[in-house]
This record gives sequence, C-alpha cells and structure tokens, in this order.
Amino acid sequence: MDFEERMILLQIPLVSPGFTSYKILMKVIRDFPYRIEEMNHVWIPMTDGCRLSARIWLPEDSKQNPVPAILEYIPYRKNDGTALRDSLIHPYFAGHGYAAVRVDLRGSGDSEGILEGEYLQQELEDGIEVLEWISKQSWCDGNLGMMGKSWGGFNSLQVAALQPKPLKAIITVCSTDDRYSDDVHYMGGCVLATDMLGWASTMLAWNARPPDPEIWGPNWREEWFKRMDHTPAYIETWLKHQKRDSFWKHGSICEDFSEIECAVFAVGGWADPYSNAIPRMLEGLSCPRKGLIGPWAHEYPMRALPGPQIGFLQECLRWWDYWLKEKDTGIMNEPMLRTWVHESGKPGGVQKERSGSWVGENDWPSNSITSEHFFLHQNGMSAKAQSDTKKMIHHSPLDACAETGVWFPMGIDGDFPEDQRIADGQSLCFDMETQTEPAEILGHPQLKLEISVNQPLALVAARLCDVSPQGDSLLVSWGLLNLCHHRSHENPEPLIPNQKIQVEFPLRACAHRLLPGHRWRLSLSTSCFPHAWPSPKLVELQVHPGKNTFLTLPVRKNNDTHTPRFEPAESSIPLDNKILDQGKRTRVVSRDASNGKTVLEDQNHSGRVLFQDSGLEMEDKASDRLEITRDHPLRMSTECQRTASIGRGDWKTRIETKSRMTGDEMNFYLENHLEAYENDHIVFQKSWETSVPRSFV
Repeated sequence: MDFEERMILLQIPLVSPGFTSYKILMKVIRDFPYRIEEMNHVWIPMTDGCRLSARIWLPEDSKQNPVPAILEYIPYRKNDGTALRDSLIHPYFAGHGYAAVRVDLRGSGDSEGILEGEYLQQELEDGIEVLEWISKQSWCDGNLGMMGKSWGGFNSLQVAALQPKPLKAIITVCSTDDRYSDDVHYMGGCVLATDMLGWASTMLAWNARPPDPEIWGPNWREEWFKRMDHTPAYIETWLKHQKRDSFWKHGSICEDFSEIECAVFAVGGWADPYSNAIPRMLEGLSCPRKGLIGPWAHEYPMRALPGPQIGFLQECLRWWDYWLKEKDTGIMNEPMLRTWVHESGKPGGVQKERSGSWVGENDWPSNSITSEHFFLHQNGMSAKAQSDTKKMIHHSPLDACAETGVWFPMGIDGDFPEDQRIADGQSLCFDMETQTEPAEILGHPQLKLEISVNQPLALVAARLCDVSPQGDSLLVSWGLLNLCHHRSHENPEPLIPNQKIQVEFPLRACAHRLLPGHRWRLSLSTSCFPHAWPSPKLVELQVHPGKNTFLTLPVRKNNDTHTPRFEPAESSIPLDNKILDQGKRTRVVSRDASNGKTVLEDQNHSGRVLFQDSGLEMEDKASDRLEITRDHPLRMSTECQRTASIGRGDWKTRIETKSRMTGDEMNFYLENHLEAYENDHIVFQKSWETSVPRSFV
C-alpha cells in the first residue's frame, strides 16, 4: 500500500470542554486494496417517520460484491464535530473491504427529531432499525459490526444486549457497563461536581446547533428552533436520580451480562475514567471477548495521549476480519487482556508519553494476580495488623485534592494529576516501607475501613500514590464513597454520628509497577475538591485500626509468556482543513488567603477550523469555574459557559449557554440559560430554573 509518514494535526472534539488540537506521528495510507466511494448524506427512515442522516463509505464494487458493514452511531455531528476523526477511520475500513456507516442520532447533526437524553429506549430502538436497514442494502452482505468511543461505545454495548440478528461483533472504546457507578454523573454515590454540570452544559450547547442548510434546505431554521425549544437541560433529570434506581439501571449491561451474545472487543486507557469497566466485562460476559487497555486518555488508541500510540485500526481489522469475514487472523488466540503497565515516573499535568511495558493475561480474572492485605495503623501500612488500636482522627480542608487532575481527561496539557504532596499534606496518610524489589499491581485496589464520623452525611476519598525517594507523589489510583451508601447505592441511609461502621469500596482499576526505592502511600480525606460535591457540614473522620482496616492490592507476578506487539499507528487521509485560530487552554487553581476561597478556573478555546470540502467553519469555547470557601461547604458553586459556533460563508450561527449549580442543606439549585445568534443577531433564548432536593448527599 502507498503511504506516507507524517505529523498530523488532529482536531479533537471534547466532551468537556470544547475541542482542541495536537499533532501525532501517523502512517497515512493513500492506496488501499479497494477503491472507495463516499456518500456524504443518506436518509435512513425510521418506522415512526423520523429520518436519520448518514455518511457512508463503500468499496466501489460493493453493489456487485456485497461486503460486511460497520456502524458508528453518535450525536457529535458527522459533518463538523467528528468530521476529521471520521476521515481517519471510516475510509480506512472501506478501503479494506467494509461498508462504513456513520449516523447522527435522532435530534443531532442533520438527523430529524429531538435528542431527549442519553441512551433512552428510543435511541436503542433507532439503532436496531439502522442495523436492519443497513443489512438490507444491496452493498451489504448481512454481516454487521458496531463500534464507537464514549457515547458510541456505550450504545454499542446497549444495542448488543438487545441481540439484533445482523449484529455479529462490536468494538466498544472508552465506555462503561454501569451508568451509575462509572459515568460523569456520580462516583461512589457522590455527586461529581466537575463533570455532571460540565457535561450537561456541553450537550446543551451541542444539541442547540442547527442542521446544515445545504442538506435541509429552507426548512433548516424551523428544525433548529424546534430543537432548541424542545431539547431539555439534561442536568435536571440526572440530579433527580441521586441513587442507583431504574433510571441508571437502564442501559447498564452489568445488570445482566448474559444478554450480550455477540463478540465484544473492549478497549480503553488507564488515564480514561471508564477503564474500570473492562476488567468487569471480561469477568462478567460469557460471549467471546477481548480487552485492550493502554496508557491513554479518552481517545481512540491510534491518536491518544499519553503515548505510546498503537496501530489500533489494524487491530480493528483483525477483529472485523475474524468475526465478519470468517478469516483466522489469530486475534482470538492471543491473551484475553492485553494491557500497558505504567512504571514509577514523575508526576505532572502534561503527559505526552508514559514509561512502562505491555503485558498479556490469558484469562481474567488472572491466576497470576493475588490479593494482598496491608493494614493501616499510626505508623503507616504493613502486612500484619498492629496491636496498637488507638483511633486516628482527621478533618480535611474543603479544597483538599485539588491536584488530582481532570476527572475526564482527553490527554491535553493540564489534564493529568500533578504532584500529590499538597493533597497528601491535607489528608490522613499511611506509608508502606520502601520497596527493595519491583512490585506490580493490576486490577482494582480495594479498601476496607472501620470508621466513624461526626455527621449523618459524609464522604471519604482515598488516593493510592507512588512516592519516589525524592518525595514526588504520583497518583496511581483513587476512589470515592458517599458513606450513606456504604450498604447500598440503591437504598442509602443517614449515618449515626460517632457510631462505628465498616465500609468497603474499590479504587479505580490500574496497572502499575513500583520500582525499587519507591513506596506506596494511601491517603484518606473527608473532601475531594473539585470532583465530589461536599457534604453539607464539616466532617471529622475517625479511623479505627485493626483487622477490619486494610488496603488490598492486586499484586501481579511478573511471569509474562506473551508480550503484546502492535503495528505503528495508521489512518486514511485526514480531511483537508485549515486552522484559522489555534486557540488556547488554561487550568488554574488559586487560593485567596484573605477570604479563604479556592477557585478552579478551566478555560478552553478550541480555536477555529475550516473544513475545506464543505466550507463549514466551527469554533468552541468553554469556561468552567468551581469555587469553595474554607469551612463553608454550602458555599460550593459550579459555573459553566459554552459557546458553539458553526457557519459557512455568509451563514453564521452561534450558541451561548450559561449554567450554574449551588446548594444548601436541603436542596440543589440549577440555572441554565441558552441564547442563539444568527449573523450576530439574537434569534432565540430560553432559561431553566429549578431546585432538586438533596438525598443523602
């Protein structure tokens, strides 16, 4: 195949906030085994009369020689939002003998209708209809795959659980099996202060963007106004469901793993918040399955940061060829889980590359991993419980843990956790002895505590760090637990102040090799700014050492018999685009000694990009501000602003949104405001205001 190796400027749509750009060295394929035909817009009719908009790439002779098809089905707008990313992936598949179909969800991009929420039954039913439509086209041989990252990874799993007949295999990237425990809304029963409102604000702006007049004709404006007027502010619904109820169980495939029968390739990165789901799915699913976890943040692995990147599209082809073309590519003979194991390194908010190595596990759970307990006591952590049972008392400042980085990193500068020494100084810390030999862990660290607190509502945050001989503290894993949920996320209950309870919860899954001279540190805190919404009153934590207070580490024996190897990153030719404004991202945490306020300000201007083929120009701006005041948890506030612009020539539109979340002891308060501009004139505005009762948070 004809190719060139070059640095590609990758425009990346972010879920929170905006989008950004960076360069990755990739092998760009110019000549494929199959010539490619592209259809920029095709209507797919639904049985209720709604039409969904698709972009399709085909091998030129597929109408005479039908081929398998691969569907990606997401709301991020095929003509602009993901246009560049799509150009790297879908022509690549078509050039290797597949029909590649990219569909905008109902109510997004150029599709008709209203997108009323995430993963609703309507979305899944539409997905099944789209698969059936594809299977009946003259260019399709009836064998279908489905893939996607994030939203597309979620609905690939959810559609697969409905067992549509044409669907033979899926590739799910950066997704979750549990919508309550592992998504942007809640973590350990705690309200995610950073990402719940931020993500809702992003979707409020993206959902309000208009369809393309070149596709819709004169009716585009009517559809635009209908979309803005009827699409809800998602944050209101999410905040009304503060426990793990039927709302969250819908679409959570962990409720019944046996519903998925097609083959599943689950992919993610240790820097991505959804990596927890991959070990769970490998253990819980009974269908043919494989897992791949790299060092990456929330992105496809051929272009994800931190590196190293891999030839992910080649891995996809090996998967599709095996399940859709019945070719023995060898992929099913390889380890069930291929994963990158980080090594001790220097912490920092910028991570272009992580040191470490690839390992393989033939089965999951793995026989090479043992659970080892380390008991907490006043002198640190050790393999034996200490006889000294004097309790330890701690109260964290409300801004503790501000150095933990972005909950939802995309890999850009400022996303990653910084040195944890400041956070460690604000926490109750337990150090293990310095290691003389390498120590490797793979899986979920688990924490069991016997504790008491002085309030009926409280949370605990835990961080596992790698501490270097020089004192650098590198965040390896972390977790949250709303203590009112310590028995159940479905039926939380208030605590009895100062009464001992036993709690147990997992930290994020991780893979890490602690080098000689380093040591493990576990830190506990009663707050976790900016991620967890604080408890309504200041909390004092009492930790009772003994046989019921310990950290369990998944210790891995380094007995590798198979070291995974990957090809260099490849793609098809990137969509021709021009960066009109490079943009800028800043993320600043400031503490004001005069008034006790700590403020996180995260501002991201994506820049402005021109897509040369369509003439569309796109620009995003996002600003998040979180504020907490010393000793005043009820003064916590989150504010998010979004600007989303799209236009072509003399046609220019701009969406501006403002969202705010505050709370008192009894309620959360939400404000959302949307304004739409056409050629710089305001043409639409709408506001939402509501209060939601706090329920054990």
